[in-house]
Amino acid sequence: MKISFIGAAQEVTGSCFLVESGELRFLVDCGMRQGGREARERNLQPWPFEPRDIDFVLLTHAHIDHSGLLPRLCALGFRGPVFTTTATADLLSVMLLDSAFIQESDWARAQRDHARGRGRPGPVPELLYTVAQAEACLEQLEGVAYDTEVQPHEAVRCRFRDAGHILGSAILEVWVTEPDRTRKLVFSGDLGQPGRPVVRDATPIEQADVLLVESTYGNRLHRPLQETIDELAQVIEDTLRRRQGNIIIPAFALGRTQELLFLLADLRRQGRLPPMQVFVDSPMADKVTAITLSHPEFLDDETREMLALRRSPPQGLSLRFTKSVDESMALNQIKAGAIIVAASGMCDAGRIKHHLRHNLGRAECAIVIIGFQAEGTLGRRLVDGEKRVRLLGEEHAVRASVHTIGGLSAHADRAALLGWLGHFKAPPARTFVVHGEASTACGFADTIAQQFGWAVEAPAAGSHVDL
Repeated sequence: MKISFIGAAQEVTGSCFLVESGELRFLVDCGMRQGGREARERNLQPWPFEPRDIDFVLLTHAHIDHSGLLPRLCALGFRGPVFTTTATADLLSVMLLDSAFIQESDWARAQRDHARGRGRPGPVPELLYTVAQAEACLEQLEGVAYDTEVQPHEAVRCRFRDAGHILGSAILEVWVTEPDRTRKLVFSGDLGQPGRPVVRDATPIEQADVLLVESTYGNRLHRPLQETIDELAQVIEDTLRRRQGNIIIPAFALGRTQELLFLLADLRRQGRLPPMQVFVDSPMADKVTAITLSHPEFLDDETREMLALRRSPPQGLSLRFTKSVDESMALNQIKAGAIIVAASGMCDAGRIKHHLRHNLGRAECAIVIIGFQAEGTLGRRLVDGEKRVRLLGEEHAVRASVHTIGGLSAHADRAALLGWLGHFKAPPARTFVVHGEASTACGFADTIAQQFGWAVEAPAAGSHVDL
C-alpha cells in the first residue's frame, strides 16, 4: 500500500491524499489551494495520476480547500462516486457552484483586461472549471449518514465520524483489505475546537494502523472562548459607539458565519452590545445558513435556539441577508453603524474585497479577522500588519484598525489536537502530520513524538510513503 501526499502537506490548503493498493486507487479529499497567484497556478497543474484511474473519492467536508477541485477532477475524466456525509453533499450543491461562478467571473475579467492591454503580461491562464462542470460533478455525490459503514470497493470499508469542525465534517475510518492483511487508516480531516457553538465535539477514535492528523493550529493555543467573546464585544462597542465607524468581518460562508451570528445574537440578548445593523453580504452564506438549519440533528444542544434567529432576532439586532449585487453595492453608502459580514474568509475573492476597498482607508472603521489566513492571502497581509495592500488592482492604505480574534477558530488548537490523540489506546504504526504550514506541521510532529512516543513525521507535498 502506498499513500501520496499531493496537497495539505507542510501547507494548509489543497487537501488531497492518494491511496494505492494493487489495482485500487482512491482519493481522500480533492481540495483547492488558496493564497494568491502561485496557488492559482498550482491548481491548474496536472495531478500525478490520471483522473480516470481513480476508483472513488472520500471527502471529509465541504470547505473549498478540501473539495474545490472535484469539478476539475470530474471534467478531466474521473467517473466514480464521491462519498461524503449527507450534510456535506447538501452544502456542496452551494459551495461548488459558487466556486465555479467565481472561476468564470475572474476568468472573464482577466480576458477583458488582457484585451484592453491591462493586467499581467502573457496569455490568460485557462479556466479552472465552469458552472456546468460543477453541476455535472454533483451527480457523482453519494451521501452517507454518520457512523454508518459503507463499502465503496470490494476491498474497502469506510465510516464517517463527526469531526466537530463544521456542519457535516467527518473523520474517516477506512479499512483496506490486501491479500495478507486488513489495515485501518484514519484521516482526521479538520478537527473542531471542543465546546464551540453550532456543531458537536469531535468523535474520539481509539485505534488506527495509519493515522493522518491535521495541524493547522498545532503550534498555539486559542484564547478561552469567554475571553474571545469579551474581546469581540469590546471591538464592536468601541467601533460603533465611540469611533462611529463600520466593522468589516471576512468570514467563511460555511461554519464561521453561522457561529458569528449566534454569538452576536447572544451578546445582544445579554444587553452587552448596542443596537446593531448586521448585514450578511453573501448569497452563499444565506443558502448555507438555511442548510444548517435544515440539519438540527447535527447541531449541539446549545445552538438549537439559533433555529429561530432569522424569524425573530433579539430586540435591537437588525439582521439582513443581502442577495443582489445592487443590495451589496448599497452597503458601501453606509458610513457608520454597520457590521458587514462577507466572504471570502481569507479576503481573496468575493464581495469582501469591495467592502474592504470602501473601509480600509478609514481610521474610524475596524476589520475583524476571525479565521485562519493562509500565506499569500490578502487576509494574511492584513494580519501581518502591512500598511498598504493591493486590492482590486489598486494600492490602498490601511488606516482602519485590524483585530485578530483567534479564539473563534473552527480548528482545534494544540491542546485540543493532543486531547483527541490521547484517546488512542495504542500507538498507530505510522502517524503523519498534515494540513499545517511547514514549521507548524514539523513542530507538532515533534510534540506528538515527545508526548506519546509515537513514530511520526510531517511529509512534504508531493512525497509518498510505502507502508
